[in-house]
Order: sequence, then C-alpha cells, then structure tokens
Amino acid sequence: MEIKAIEVKKLRDKTGAGMMECKKALVDAAGDFAKAEKILKELGLAAAAKRAGRATNEGRIFIEASDSRAAVLELSCETDFVAKNEDFQKLGNKLAGIVLQENPKEKTKAMEDEITSTVGIIKENIQLRRFITMEAAADEFFSSYIHGEGRIGVVLKIKAGNPDVKNIDAVKDLAFNLALHIAAFSPLYVSEDRIDASYLKEQEEIFTKQASQLGKPENVLAGIVKGKMKKHFAEICLVDQNYVRDEKFQVRQVLENAGKETGTTLAIVDFIYFKVGEELPSEE
Repeated sequence: MEIKAIEVKKLRDKTGAGMMECKKALVDAAGDFAKAEKILKELGLAAAAKRAGRATNEGRIFIEASDSRAAVLELSCETDFVAKNEDFQKLGNKLAGIVLQENPKEKTKAMEDEITSTVGIIKENIQLRRFITMEAAADEFFSSYIHGEGRIGVVLKIKAGNPDVKNIDAVKDLAFNLALHIAAFSPLYVSEDRIDASYLKEQEEIFTKQASQLGKPENVLAGIVKGKMKKHFAEICLVDQNYVRDEKFQVRQVLENAGKETGTTLAIVDFIYFKVGEELPSEE
C-alpha cells in the first residue's frame, strides 16, 4: 500500500526512529499509525515512552492561580515575533484570568471577542488552542513555573498534612523547584499507581518482545522484563525521577525529607504540563 511522506515524518517526529524504519513499520502495520509506533518500540527503534512534544507552531503558555484554583492556557500565533508582542501577552493574561474566574468548559463569546480585538491590532492570526483548570482543597496548594519565554508552563498541586507549611520559604522553594523539575523532565504520571492498565499492558508486551530476542530462559526473561518496567517507571513517573536539584535523591525522597523537617507530610497530588505546539492526543 502507498504510505504518504507526511505520515512517515509524523511517525519519525513522534518516535525518533529513522525515516526508512518508520516507512517500513507503517507498511508492516498497513498504515495503522499506533500499530506502527508499537512495532518500532518492540524493535527497540523508538523510545518506550515519549511525551507528544512536537512543537510546530508559535505561541505562549499563560498561568493564573488563586488559593483554590489554577488555570493554564495556550495561546498560539503565526510568528515568534508576535509571541513576544506586548498586546499578545496582555491578551493571554486576560484570557487566563477569565478562565480562572469563570472556569468555562469551552471558549466563550467574551473570550472570542477579546481575541478578535487583539487580532485587529496585531494583524496576525491568533488561536486559543486549549486551556484547563485544576482545583485545590483546603489542605492543598499550587506552585507554578514558566520556562523559555512561555514555551513551557507547569502547575503543580501539593497536599500538606499541615496546610500552614505552604507559607514556609523552604516549602515554597521546594514546590517551585519541583515545578521546574517537571518542566525539565516532562514526566507523564505522578506515580506508578496512576498509570492506565492498558498502557502498562502495552509496555509489558513491548519489553517482552524485546527480551525474547535475547534467547534467554523463560525465568530469566521474566526478570529482564520486570527490570525494564522498573526502569521505565523511573523515566515517566515524577516521584521516581532523580530530583533536578540533587540527583542523589528521588523526588519522593526529597518530599519525605522536607516533610520531616517541617513536621508534617507533603505529597504531590497532580500536575499540568503544557508545551507550546505539542501534539495533542486528538491530533494523532
């Protein structure tokens, strides 16, 4: 069957595998993109997990937060020049403020009017690509981080046994650095128990297929697969990653130590990671 070059490039961007390997995988998968991606993983030609981070368009991430809610928004435009424009940034901040206050499920007429007004000034196409909110309970608090002139935005939610510790400088610094860590390492999950069962099953199948090519006994293969899964969790789960500020410790250990020092417990509840132009699930 005919495989379009655009599909080959899309698969290469997603997996990092070579063009010829991507084309062959698509042929073997009869054009099924997800199946071709799995084939490449089984052959060890693609990363076992990779955040869909193909940044193809310009724009900026905006964050607004209160004690009880945080809003993260991506505003896209045609050029990097406009992304740095003061009017564009004012628009993004205003829209993020609307999302924070009103918590809409989709773009509202008022938001569309704000965009149209700014387009009239800048004379370039502007799109509200996506936005999301996160709620915080009384014993939870937010920290956020914006990286690279708005190219990446992170909101982190932490639960504290004693809510007052959120006002301690050391805890605020730790929360900020953890948000920075997420921006740097882009984990997919908070912890292993948050991973979808279907994803776990697929990864185990991939690692089993890889291990089977080694020609080892069944009991040895089981151990190899288990080891690969453990290493994989350390790559994609936030609490299992080595902390960006001190790689001798995992994130979970850093939280435990901070909790002991402040006489309470600290736990990561959730996080939001937005990168400008990243390929969204619905686009695959």
